[in-house]
Amino acid sequence: MKKKIPEVSLSKFIKHSLEILKNPLPFHNKNFTEKGDVFKLNVGFNSKIYFCRDAALAQYVLQKNQRNYVKSKIQTVDLVKYVGEGLLTSEGEKWKKQRKMMQPAFHKKQLQNLISGMQDTIISEFKKIKTNKTIDLFPILNDLAFQTVVKSLFTKAAKEKDMERLQFITEANQRMLVKELRQPYLGWWFKLGGELNKQLQLSEEARTILKQIVEDRKTSGKRYDDLLDMLLETKYDDGEGMSEKQLIDEILIIFAAGHETTSNALTFTFQLLAKHSEWQDQIFNEWKNLEGDNVDLMTRIATSKICQQVIEESMRLYPPAYFIDRVNLENDSFNDLEFEAGSNLLFSIFEIHRHPELWDNANVFLPERFAEGGRQYSSQYFPFGAGPRKCIGNNFAMFEMIIAVTELVKNYKMYPEFEDIDITPLITLKPKNAYIRFEKR
Repeated sequence: MKKKIPEVSLSKFIKHSLEILKNPLPFHNKNFTEKGDVFKLNVGFNSKIYFCRDAALAQYVLQKNQRNYVKSKIQTVDLVKYVGEGLLTSEGEKWKKQRKMMQPAFHKKQLQNLISGMQDTIISEFKKIKTNKTIDLFPILNDLAFQTVVKSLFTKAAKEKDMERLQFITEANQRMLVKELRQPYLGWWFKLGGELNKQLQLSEEARTILKQIVEDRKTSGKRYDDLLDMLLETKYDDGEGMSEKQLIDEILIIFAAGHETTSNALTFTFQLLAKHSEWQDQIFNEWKNLEGDNVDLMTRIATSKICQQVIEESMRLYPPAYFIDRVNLENDSFNDLEFEAGSNLLFSIFEIHRHPELWDNANVFLPERFAEGGRQYSSQYFPFGAGPRKCIGNNFAMFEMIIAVTELVKNYKMYPEFEDIDITPLITLKPKNAYIRFEKR
């Protein structure tokens, strides 16, 4: 029998619009608590979004019946104007073709070529940490994650001022997109006032910088075994390589998706470690027991189980990609819920990861729950998404985070200079008050 999906009225949405603009998560949580795991939010006179924290429905949409679902216009239109049509934003045959072509570049074996460079970048960035004073860790980790992506892509080919400019543009474009999504009623003003045009010009500037780097690499004839080399060498089934435009689109998306999510996840992880010092000691002892730095780096990454548990639990509590959206192509039904074609479904990964019926002590930091790895929770744990569109860079991100956490913990002790962990939900879930004091270990 068809189940009626509870509704939240447009007037309630408008009444709470200012707090939603600041942080929509408490508003959504209240509605989930009152209405159940799926509710319909009216956001306009003929516009509605289905908010979901039903893990089984998420798995059905993202995996079991994924052919009937595409990404919403947030990614396939709104984000495209800044980063182009790459893996994150393309659909259908184009996406399939790109995924098949790029997958080998992100395989664990290929990433082995990059990890020593990753470690050097991380050690270099951690030199910015000042001991015995309170510092905001997020800017350091933001630079660290950006530099790790840059060095993995370009080795030393990129000029520092160009990279600083690319980082500025990537972050400015993202802030603009948040404004567009949170204040859709001001779309006309963003266009008329010139703000949108200014951002699009910045995006073009980023493309110009990247084109020059690619051109220099092609004419140099040198090989670096970095991601750029891998992307230049990948071929479609017909033997052709990527067009220059496609290559630039993919690089822009690697910047946008690859640095922000990792810097957020690392910041939350270090905040949780600062609050729970016993886990700092466990990670330190694990590093010592694995013969410290005398062991091959890839072996150390693969055997750093406690470090991985901490990161997994951190991403459960604070998933950087805290929502996933899909639109169904044809009418669909799941457990007596019916969705007509063209329905906007928004899955709150934040809520699924804290669902009291799915997790014991759902709001408590308990890394030991991941002692057997994350696979046992595959039906309810989606830090990198799920199904065919699961993040292609998940291994890259995990390697980077394990190296970063180990390097920091083996050299420093951390103490929290904040009461509670605060968040700023933008396109990704960002930290707000990562004030930490460091002492040399």
